[in-house]
Amino acid sequence: MSTPNVAPAVAPVRAVRLTKREIEVLSLIAQGHSSKEAADALYVSKRTVDFHLANIYDKLQVNNRVQAFRQATRLGLIPFEPTFGFSRGEA
Repeated sequence: MSTPNVAPAVAPVRAVRLTKREIEVLSLIAQGHSSKEAADALYVSKRTVDFHLANIYDKLQVNNRVQAFRQATRLGLIPFEPTFGFSRGEA
């Protein structure tokens, strides 16, 4: 008796959705802004930005800003704009 080919169990890919505000926060953080600077730009408190970051980390299953940016870029949630070594307009 032969055993049937059984595919190994694979964890289902979970669709990650960030809110518009979470994308705004992550984009500012990815540009190098601090939580306070992002809060000022969005006219909210630093605590609110940190709350959004905590939600982003949870949704993306990451532990810090760099991991969040990388994972969001991989998933196509935010655009990747390589600007290292160039100021705006030079790239």
